[in-house]
Amino acid sequence: MDLLDSAQLSELLVRWGYPVIVLAMLLENMGVPVPGETVTLIGGYAAGNGQLNGVLVMAAAAGGAIVGDNIGYWVGRRAGWPLVLRIGRLLRLTPERLEPLRQSFSARAGRAVLLGRFVAVLRVLAGPLAGAVGMPWPRFLLCNTLGAVLWATTMVSLAWLGGRWLPMERLLQSVVQVGIAALAVVLITLVLPRLLDRRFEHQVQLSPKSSSKPS
Repeated sequence: MDLLDSAQLSELLVRWGYPVIVLAMLLENMGVPVPGETVTLIGGYAAGNGQLNGVLVMAAAAGGAIVGDNIGYWVGRRAGWPLVLRIGRLLRLTPERLEPLRQSFSARAGRAVLLGRFVAVLRVLAGPLAGAVGMPWPRFLLCNTLGAVLWATTMVSLAWLGGRWLPMERLLQSVVQVGIAALAVVLITLVLPRLLDRRFEHQVQLSPKSSSKPS
């Protein structure tokens, strides 16, 4: 996002306040690729400058995320995996790239919903994906709520501090870098154990079976 976009969005937030944050997070977590994270960061930045209330920014971001994710969950539950494939196409993710994510997500759904909050792609896909793979709703609600509160608190706190010490563009660039690192961590957490399991199974299948001789 360039300076003009950031300035316009800051003006929008100052003028309309917390409903903008709620709406942006709600749409993003429903699966619509809008910059909810950027809106939340700018809201926290404005709180650091005294233009908004930091606690209310956190509440707006977490509330919008929770409601949006639950709508995305039930849409995914109704529409199933084909919906996730359509969303993936909007994000330029092929079915071949999404299939390992589906398998890993099914095996570690709670962890993916909780940690995926800090990764842009998974934040958009987590709700519909959890519904599509049949994750139980009470478990999803718990993981989603914990993740949303933790994410909103972290992002707004960082932006609040940045609003006092850093230019906005520097703050947004730093968060993008952290997001890339978080994506790498989540992918390693979700995908690496499955790859190691497959490698182990492959080695077991290739190893010769030892025959026991009667004494």
